[in-house]
Amino acid sequence: MNHLTNRQVVLRRRPTGLVQPDDTELIEGPAPVLGKGEALVRNTYLGIDAAVRTWLDDQPGYLPPVQIGEAIRAGGVGEVIETRCDAYAVGDIVTTLSDFQELAVVRDDVFSTVIAGPVDQLSMLSVYGSTGATAYFGVTDIGKPQPGETVVVSAAAGATGSLAGQIAKIAGARVVGIAGGPEKCRVVVEEFGFDACLDYRAGDLPAQLKEHCPKRVDVFFDNVGGPILDAVLGRLAQGGRVALCGVISSYLTGEHPGPANYTNLLARCGTMQGFNTLNNWGRFDEAFTKLRAWEAEGRLVHREHIHDGLEHAVDALNGLFTGTNIGKTVVRVSDPTVS
Repeated sequence: MNHLTNRQVVLRRRPTGLVQPDDTELIEGPAPVLGKGEALVRNTYLGIDAAVRTWLDDQPGYLPPVQIGEAIRAGGVGEVIETRCDAYAVGDIVTTLSDFQELAVVRDDVFSTVIAGPVDQLSMLSVYGSTGATAYFGVTDIGKPQPGETVVVSAAAGATGSLAGQIAKIAGARVVGIAGGPEKCRVVVEEFGFDACLDYRAGDLPAQLKEHCPKRVDVFFDNVGGPILDAVLGRLAQGGRVALCGVISSYLTGEHPGPANYTNLLARCGTMQGFNTLNNWGRFDEAFTKLRAWEAEGRLVHREHIHDGLEHAVDALNGLFTGTNIGKTVVRVSDPTVS
């Protein structure tokens, strides 16, 4: 398949704040030549997460930073179009670290998984990939909501937050979201089924929390950090649990101010714990089995915010930080041919 070409969005300089036009470049070149044990995937959808922005900084993390000249890293789903690997057949649907590109090389490793059976490729990113697993493990392993407890979720209109709140509802908790703007708050309540949603842009978040969480907050699933984390810690219940999923408020600046209300963890005998979903790799089947059952029962819904074309991938990434997204942000690279 040497006649194929591959378009990529590569990193040209490390961004400060939002990714600017000169920070990246859309290039075109020949398709990768496969070695033994490799397969070629035509990407259909890329999943855009806030973590993508952190990989553009020259900072250590659970994955190494993207290097200058490399395609920007992102997870995705696609279809095998050529193979020299026994683990893949032409036509297989694969989730992998696809990167911002049209064609990706996969190997038989932990980063790539063949999806068996009929597949909605979009839902593989919005529910049955790392997004759904993150929500599931963060809520069930750390939050452990009980019937009648109050659970608060920040970035509740986003991909992970919307699922986390619904999982807490399934557990019997009363769930309050935090989002930016009246439209997002409307979606959180009317589409995702939260009991209430607080607009942090409306101001005085502590007062809103006091009004809507009169019995305080038993579980906080936090995707944001910063002042929102501080406000919820100030409303923590006795024995409250905080699951630290992300700190999107700090990803652009690199500054992580500590919460002044952390002393409530001591006063309320609370716990605050971070987690990495990849540490639960061996339990992904457990998570996806539960998520599929809940979706089949109509208890779990999801929504995608789709950007068409690889040339809009950077806009999609920036949209996570400017507040334009609801649900899972996805870039459609090509149309699926396999279902």
